[in-house]
Amino acid sequence: MAGNQTPVLTDRFSRPLHDLRISVMDRCNFRCPYCMPEATYHEHFRFLEPKERLSFDEIERVARVAVSLGVRKLRLTGGEPLLRPKLPELVARLAAIEGVEDIALTTNGVLLERHVRDLKEAGLNRVTVSLDSLDPAVFARMSGGRAQLEPVLDAIDSAAQAGFSGGVKLNTVIQRGLNDAGVEALAERFRHSGVVLRFIEYMDVGTRNHWERSEVVPSRELRERIDACWPLEPVDAHYRGEVAQRYRYCDGAGEVGFISSVTAPFCGDCSRARLSSEGQLYTCLFASEGTDLRTLLRSDADDAALRDLLAGVWRRRTDRYSEERAASSDAPARRRIEMNYIGG
Repeated sequence: MAGNQTPVLTDRFSRPLHDLRISVMDRCNFRCPYCMPEATYHEHFRFLEPKERLSFDEIERVARVAVSLGVRKLRLTGGEPLLRPKLPELVARLAAIEGVEDIALTTNGVLLERHVRDLKEAGLNRVTVSLDSLDPAVFARMSGGRAQLEPVLDAIDSAAQAGFSGGVKLNTVIQRGLNDAGVEALAERFRHSGVVLRFIEYMDVGTRNHWERSEVVPSRELRERIDACWPLEPVDAHYRGEVAQRYRYCDGAGEVGFISSVTAPFCGDCSRARLSSEGQLYTCLFASEGTDLRTLLRSDADDAALRDLLAGVWRRRTDRYSEERAASSDAPARRRIEMNYIGG
């Protein structure tokens, strides 16, 4: 999938456009308290109708134009992306775009095992599974009582055995007083497995999870706890803009990562744009507003117009929310897009 060299498109802080995260579904079969709390996303909550979501044709078109502007990595997210029918078909279409170097999927894992083979054959390179606890009771609580632990663990094993070229990663959001006691158990479970575990600081994504800074467990604290059990040493980043600080176990048992958006913001290297399931383009996970692409896609505008719109949005980009949050603890709250619309 290697392509020709493309002039680098940068924003006002000289950050290149390199990654596009595509939400294919706003619905989810979990009700994680930090993302889609049950009290808000109840049975009467209005999600998007199918016609309101971008079609595969529209998603492919946006991806193709984004690649012409320098995007090399695509990630399919949600909500839960595997709720979108025929998702391997979309993967195959994206994999066929010249210039795409990596296609990843983020999922809660419940539906993964039945789709692993088709996804790999379609050209998916990497899988990331969200897994917040190995304690069945805590897992149930953090999924909003929507799932059991064992099927997710089975799916992770199946994905690891499938041989994805980019491997399998786990994302674990740690919230003090909820699942922080299980950090060492998670690390022990996935040592020697080939699966890379990444601990994520609890973030104030959206406005419905009642985020409190006191519930954040700093990555430094987690790293010190793991290092006390199994010594760690730092590993260089794979590329500029990699969000996780990488460490490997000194005994050769594998790798672990830490994503520190709250205590060590990485806005300065952020190269990611996000496409919501209804066609809004966002240039920050914490954005208040996006740019409507769906209207243009459903008009008679050509790809040149779409390219100009995408390029203009990125060139004007000045987002650095996490750095601003870190610099001013009393910064006023503002409305932010919810994670189920744009993924993590």
